[in-house]
Amino acid sequence: MKFTDGFWLMREGVHASYATEVRDLSVEADRFTAYASVKRVADRGDTLNTPLITVECFSPAEGVIGVRATHHAGKVRRGPDFALAPAAAGARTRRDGSVTELTSGPLTLRMDGDGPWGITFHDADGERITGVDRKGTAFATAPDGTHHMIAQLALAVGENVYGLGERFTPFVRNGQTVEIWQADGGTSSEQAYKNVPFYLSSRGYGVFVNHPGKVSFEIGSESVGQVQFSVEDQTMEYYVVAGPTPKEVLARYTALTGRPALPPAWSFGLWLTTSFCTSYDEDTVTSFVEGMAERDIPLSVFHFDCFWMREYQWSDFAWDPEVFPDPAGMLARLKERGLRISMWINPYIAQKSPLFAEGAARGFLVRRPGGDVWQWDLWQPGMALVDFTDPDARAWYADKLRVLLDQGVDCFKTDFGERIPTDVVWHDGSDPERMHNYYAQLYNRTVFELLEKERGAGEAVLFARSATAGGQQYPVHWGGDCFASFGAMAESLRGGLSLSLSGFGFWSHDIGGFEGTPDPAVFKRWLAFGLLSSHSRLHGNVSYRVPWEFGDEAVDVTRKFTLLKHRLMPYLYGAAVEAHRTGVPMMRPMLLEFPKDPATRTLDRQYMLGPDLLVAPVFTEDGRVEYYVPEGAWTHLLTGETVTGPAWRHETHGFDSLPLLVRPGAVLPWGEDDQRPDGDWLGGLTLRCYPGGPADGAAVTVTVPGPTGTPAASYRVLRDADGLRVEAEGTDRPYRVCDERSGASAEGTGALTVPVREAEVPPSP
Repeated sequence: MKFTDGFWLMREGVHASYATEVRDLSVEADRFTAYASVKRVADRGDTLNTPLITVECFSPAEGVIGVRATHHAGKVRRGPDFALAPAAAGARTRRDGSVTELTSGPLTLRMDGDGPWGITFHDADGERITGVDRKGTAFATAPDGTHHMIAQLALAVGENVYGLGERFTPFVRNGQTVEIWQADGGTSSEQAYKNVPFYLSSRGYGVFVNHPGKVSFEIGSESVGQVQFSVEDQTMEYYVVAGPTPKEVLARYTALTGRPALPPAWSFGLWLTTSFCTSYDEDTVTSFVEGMAERDIPLSVFHFDCFWMREYQWSDFAWDPEVFPDPAGMLARLKERGLRISMWINPYIAQKSPLFAEGAARGFLVRRPGGDVWQWDLWQPGMALVDFTDPDARAWYADKLRVLLDQGVDCFKTDFGERIPTDVVWHDGSDPERMHNYYAQLYNRTVFELLEKERGAGEAVLFARSATAGGQQYPVHWGGDCFASFGAMAESLRGGLSLSLSGFGFWSHDIGGFEGTPDPAVFKRWLAFGLLSSHSRLHGNVSYRVPWEFGDEAVDVTRKFTLLKHRLMPYLYGAAVEAHRTGVPMMRPMLLEFPKDPATRTLDRQYMLGPDLLVAPVFTEDGRVEYYVPEGAWTHLLTGETVTGPAWRHETHGFDSLPLLVRPGAVLPWGEDDQRPDGDWLGGLTLRCYPGGPADGAAVTVTVPGPTGTPAASYRVLRDADGLRVEAEGTDRPYRVCDERSGASAEGTGALTVPVREAEVPPSP
């Protein structure tokens, strides 16, 4: 929200009060509180008829410092609040004359009580990374009488801001206005399904605004040298999160808000759906499944979208008996083919659904202040909303889904959850404005915890659309409703990269686009991108997404990249385990791996898949693609060609190809089984050892995880002038080592050596 009219004036009807000077200070061993006047105090009379702003400085965890600014402290806190996991911070205060410092790990907050109001944040070397300047702590009243708390943090010259959830606008947030407010707006607008009040700076820190309701960000927009954020409240609380690397920022942030669960290995295979508005029954579904098998395309998950239920009755979780007379038998027949089953659900209850009367009678539906059930006709006629703040309503909803699990369903697509009204009363008394965004967290948690309970830890997975801070704990999330076009394909990637810098480890999208029917060129290009994402799903709106609908070449492309993904699973699941344990996402913006390379800071059409694979999707029909290669000698995984950076590349690729580069010095664990994502990864394992980079002359350790994420085997690889030496730990199974520089290899158990070939020995100078 903007409060000023240019640099000098306020907007009409806005009155703002800014912290001006410290009038009192209360210092404890690990925190302090400053009392700031909103004007200069020359004599005692100036202390009358004027506000104070209370500013508390504390540390909830090591490397994280919180600032809480309050105008009137008597407002009742109705919740909800983000569920944070504070940890021992080891924070300490220090006073040196008028300067008070609070230090937590590598981060220090400094306040000078004698000068003009201000706070500075410093890294472990004492360098200022950001700060609160003279207008950086304030409150304001708007023309409508609402009260807003305002904070500003300074932007340095050349500093970029990223994140704030899944946003489809330009990747770098500078110059944008961002409203943290859930909306069902597709991928072609400034609205977002997943709003997260956390941003990451290219200067090696992050900022999390601890407020689940609407937070308005002005990122170098209202004041071009500041990131401003405001809330309609009497209190504003935000945390500065230390780095210095972006990975360390995400690790600290996700330690506080929750780390992603580890999805089951089977979920990384190819998902195929019925699509949304298409006509389907068991014969149609079976024809799809058999068609994939006949074309040698392995399929892992089959998903039933909305119309598995009767029209006008979403959601009642009952199969349409005219279309599916034997649902349990059908599911059993599908599972005999080795498939997992996913079902579409949402948290809305149509009036025609039998669950409406049941939920209303038991008080499980959200109500208006007068006691009426809240209803409208958008999406479903007379639909109501399950009140997930009521534990009994959550149990009731979960019981309905448990019936489906008993029939053989494995997971759920938790669609919707964004259009949550604010003119309602919640069971637990929550503030409707704060609940609007937070509803998605309760919805997804309810379903995810049911799956964990019924299927066991490590087997739960969602395909969720809405989320807020902390939602990363319940993967996987997909990008919502995108058009079937190259532009929407690029939008989807931007949204996913933005989400990954907001703490989300796993992310997917509708291959081919959702709205409309894609041109075959769009579909084929999207296939390569989709099958080099953490999760891969064929889905559409008004048309089927089976590959043969788009020609024989689309079938070949689908097969090629599905088989490739399966062979990459020892590597990909290792990256998934890293996301689960550290919060570093699988699909990574280039700046996450190369923060010191200025060229990576604006790249939004390429990404790193795990630490060692660079992927540059092709967004053109003719195959032309431009991408950036960081320093070193990289190797095309598909062709073996070497590309040396730093450099910009201009290439042309067929539909069965795209830039897929292996990082210099990487050791890529390569599976033998290309038929399933959850196979025996140690059976026939090959360690593909790539030359170049810092790995030359240094040891690299590669861990291949088991299906539950625990290490199955580790391999220590050393390249020196004599060749490759490998030591295996934790396994006595045979494996193969391949030197990708020369093509030489060795196979066996335990320790292996691949000697350098004569032709490789460099001539004497």
